[in-house]
Amino acid sequence: MHLEQIQKAIREEGLDGWLFFDHHHRDPLAYRILNLRNAGLASRRWYYFIPATGEPRALVHAVEPSALNELPGAKQVYSAWGTLKDGLTGLLKGANRVAMQFSPNCAVPLIAMVDGGTIDLVRSCGAEVATSADLVQRFDARLTPAQLETHLEAGRRMDAIRAAAFRHVGDVLRGGGSIDEYAVKIFLLQAFEKAGLFTDHGPEVAVNGNISNPHYEPLADACSPIRPGDVLLLDMWAKLKVPGAIFYDVTWVGFCGPTPPDEVRNVFTIVRDGRDRAFTLVRDHVSAGQTLCGFEVDDAARNHVAANGYAAQFVHRTGHSIGEDVHGTGANMDNLETHDERKVIAGTCFSIEPGIYLSDFGIRSEFNVYVSETDARVTGDIQTDLIAVL
Repeated sequence: MHLEQIQKAIREEGLDGWLFFDHHHRDPLAYRILNLRNAGLASRRWYYFIPATGEPRALVHAVEPSALNELPGAKQVYSAWGTLKDGLTGLLKGANRVAMQFSPNCAVPLIAMVDGGTIDLVRSCGAEVATSADLVQRFDARLTPAQLETHLEAGRRMDAIRAAAFRHVGDVLRGGGSIDEYAVKIFLLQAFEKAGLFTDHGPEVAVNGNISNPHYEPLADACSPIRPGDVLLLDMWAKLKVPGAIFYDVTWVGFCGPTPPDEVRNVFTIVRDGRDRAFTLVRDHVSAGQTLCGFEVDDAARNHVAANGYAAQFVHRTGHSIGEDVHGTGANMDNLETHDERKVIAGTCFSIEPGIYLSDFGIRSEFNVYVSETDARVTGDIQTDLIAVL
């Protein structure tokens, strides 16, 4: 735990402190941010308060008095429910506004780890509860240089696998053979394993109308054949099999024929240009040292798609945070599913992936962006035209 940095961030957010709470390991964010490895069962509630200045303090149950021993600060023990509130009131003494893993209206579900009853309890002790979303981003979503390198290396391996998968489909079709979505999924998974990559589910391999289900995943007994004339989408995410590795997550689209229909090419162009407008906005703001929020990045892509007549067919956010989980805890590029006012900050990685989904085909184009203090860059290959599978 980096206490000085955490307290500095608390002060910069205009807060009096950050209150951590857990019961039965419900909040993995608390354990990661506090670097808490030996809390035991957590079968009883514990609280840990980091004030904006001064020494942290803990409240633990008499059944598990050593739960927070590895963390700095004074510790108080409670047992009866009546003493819990007294202890929590003392823990928060002098603090009017505290952050917790709470999201107003559950706007950011990955942050909403603390139950409503606990929020009520803290408020009854006289403290206003604020969201810790921006604090979590600072201490859980920023990559170390070593983590960034795992992301880049995963990208190098996955870009090669993606290209090989499109070639494989083309070779089979040119040879007169048959292949389906599930067979390509297995091809990708086997390539991941050979390359030392891990994925928790997926990948998505979809043709034609199946693409318009953004979370479609083929099964052995529920998949479609891939034929000449089909639009083919590959959405892949994986990371190296090393501790702390960061996911790489991309989507590419191809056409199984010599000349895509005009509508397919037009929709791809709109999606690609919306993607690039969003990236340009990020790059220009970062290089100019200007503040940028997640919802503004979404607007850049969405406004372009809407201006071309497909607003209703772009049904998800423009992008999501990427970390040790494929959906990380940093700012999302979102002004649709939520109004994400979190800032795009240095050291974070996220996807940009607009899509248009029609009844007979869909297009999505995704790459990953890493933001440093002075610039923003795409971390892998960039699709500029439809892949010619045949």
